[in-house]
Amino acid sequence: MEIKRDILWRVYLCFLLVVLVCIVIVGKAFYIQQVQGDYWESMSDSLHQKIQEIAADRGTIYSDNGQMLSTSIPQFDIYIDFEADGLREKNGKRFTENLDSLSYGLASLFKDRTASVYKELLKEGYRKGNRYFSLKKGISYRNYQKMLQLPLIREGRNKSGFIAETQNIRLNPYQILAYRTIGLNRSNSQKVGLEGTYDSVLKGTPGKRLVRFIAGGVAVPVDESADIDPENGKDIITTIDTHIQEIAENALMKMMVSNEATHGCAIVLEVKTGKIKAIANLGRTPEGNYWENFNYAVTPTEPGSIFKLATMLALLEDKKTSLDAPIDLHGGHWAINGRVVNDAENHGNVANVKEAFEVSSNVGMAELVYNAYKNNPMQFVNHLKKIGLGSLTGVDITGERHPFLYTPQSKLWSATTLPWMAFGYNTLISPLGIAMLYNAVANNGVMMKPYLVSGFAKEGQVIKQIEPTTLRTIADSAVIKQLQSLVYGVCNEKHGTGYTLLKDLPFQLCGKTGTALVAEGKNGYSSKIYQSAFAGYFPADDPQYTCVVEIVNKPHAARYYGAAVAGPVFKEIAERLYTLYVRRNNPNHYEGLDSLKKVAGGYSFNGKRSSFQTIAGTLGWKYQFASKDQDATWARFYTNDQSENYMAPLGTIQDGFQKGLKGNKMPDLSGLGLKDALYICEGLGLKVDVQGFGRVSAQSLAAGASVERGQAIQLSLGDTPKQG
Repeated sequence: MEIKRDILWRVYLCFLLVVLVCIVIVGKAFYIQQVQGDYWESMSDSLHQKIQEIAADRGTIYSDNGQMLSTSIPQFDIYIDFEADGLREKNGKRFTENLDSLSYGLASLFKDRTASVYKELLKEGYRKGNRYFSLKKGISYRNYQKMLQLPLIREGRNKSGFIAETQNIRLNPYQILAYRTIGLNRSNSQKVGLEGTYDSVLKGTPGKRLVRFIAGGVAVPVDESADIDPENGKDIITTIDTHIQEIAENALMKMMVSNEATHGCAIVLEVKTGKIKAIANLGRTPEGNYWENFNYAVTPTEPGSIFKLATMLALLEDKKTSLDAPIDLHGGHWAINGRVVNDAENHGNVANVKEAFEVSSNVGMAELVYNAYKNNPMQFVNHLKKIGLGSLTGVDITGERHPFLYTPQSKLWSATTLPWMAFGYNTLISPLGIAMLYNAVANNGVMMKPYLVSGFAKEGQVIKQIEPTTLRTIADSAVIKQLQSLVYGVCNEKHGTGYTLLKDLPFQLCGKTGTALVAEGKNGYSSKIYQSAFAGYFPADDPQYTCVVEIVNKPHAARYYGAAVAGPVFKEIAERLYTLYVRRNNPNHYEGLDSLKKVAGGYSFNGKRSSFQTIAGTLGWKYQFASKDQDATWARFYTNDQSENYMAPLGTIQDGFQKGLKGNKMPDLSGLGLKDALYICEGLGLKVDVQGFGRVSAQSLAAGASVERGQAIQLSLGDTPKQG
């Protein structure tokens, strides 16, 4: 009995303990649920809810002529809340009635699944009651607008359950055009260019919203009414003109490709303001292509002979020489302190300092500087610093590297440093720094700060305008006039290094050629890598644009002189900008640019009859036919002394213009515009070489001569008067 009683006592005790534990558990659960319920619910929300940033729309970067250089394009991620009240009401009647048509519409729009697959996908999501079902990601704005018109979706978010989240991607519509200057907006790496410099302005202020994270880490908005809307970024208006940028980029690209150059840049400044109208940077990729991969325009290099303008500025300002002072060029070779300064050729007939500059004599510049400053070299260096060549340009873009000028205190200073500085070695100056110097000379001595951003806008309204900034006056007016005569002589005197290249232009410009041997790391100068350069401004009598071109050639390149490599790029840019300048700003400054020729008190123009009829009809001009032949393809449109308009068939001295085109006879192209002349010559199978501007004034194949396909013809364009 005792044993049985003892066992029962223990059983009862264990039962009692179990009951007590159960009571405690139930009590604790009741306490947690009823007393601490709000606390633990808020704790749960804090673990699954989060304040999330709403990105602001990034501002757009515009060109000076209103083109978008960089902008944000929206893309949409589409989700469905299958527990939406409107979708579930009346046992899902709305969903069921629209399922087939919606599936067909999605299949037709996106063309990635069949209608039956979309139908099964939607049915499965509805069956599971997915609150944030991912339907499609990365939809373009155009497709998003079309999707909003599909059945069910067009009834709105509350009834359809469709949710769209916007993601912005950055797009450069012009791609390579000024790509490095505009920059990149990259979330996972450093921003560069204007995108990086003005990031705080462009990105705006992000908003905030409360989201709850559900299965799969998807964030679902909790209460949209409590969202804080973002403040969108401001737009940037740059000084870059897309037309000028394209001209500079294309001209540079052609020479880079033809000479297989390593890298190069071309800069165009507006003389009176310092606005950077174009800044092209091209580097050769490992695949042999060219891309805007680095901002060479703000990277200092040894400038070579284009630096000689600064040398002459110092000499003239310090009254160390004069332009008509005689100079001995020593046959093109001058020994100084154990080294020899060499000229590219022997300039034995050069008589004075001005001519020494115009033929780009290294010997002349080195001799002048050494004799003037050998006892006080710091005077020369200080003069370079005074005009800003030892300082950053201050251009409003990150990444500019500091220039470098040797000083007597430097460990690298030697007995030959000073004479070599005179012709552009032992100094490191960026192409933009050189452009500032030449621009100041063009601007009568006033140096302007170069800049890329001219204003900020918001919602289409300009909120801040950035005005041009004057930095300094680099020399007195007398010295500036002498410097202007020097760069004029380089391009317009027969012995000047730029004369042969530029002599056929219908306007005059000023500039300086430059060729510098470039050091390549440990190899030094042994690789024979040359930098070709041309710096100048135009037109000579009323400077509007300053342009600097620098190209680093491949090792042992066949062409490397500044006039042969950088010069043609400068010339092409100048030719095309000159036409733009005249046409835009002062169309009456030069007579004859519109291809109309004044004849006997009236005007005459040769071309297509249909073109004249279109123009006359558009402008309401009345005219008479001067011949019974009113169907001729080519005609002459002219006025007589009484200002009456006439149209007559275009004839030649032999077989007649119209007949010449039908056979193998060369017609007379005199008076035709280039477009029409090319059309005719290419129709005859001729290879055309063109020189000059305006209308055809001469042709190498005489009118009436027999021609064959593949034959070459040279057309000279004239009627564009020289400056006066």
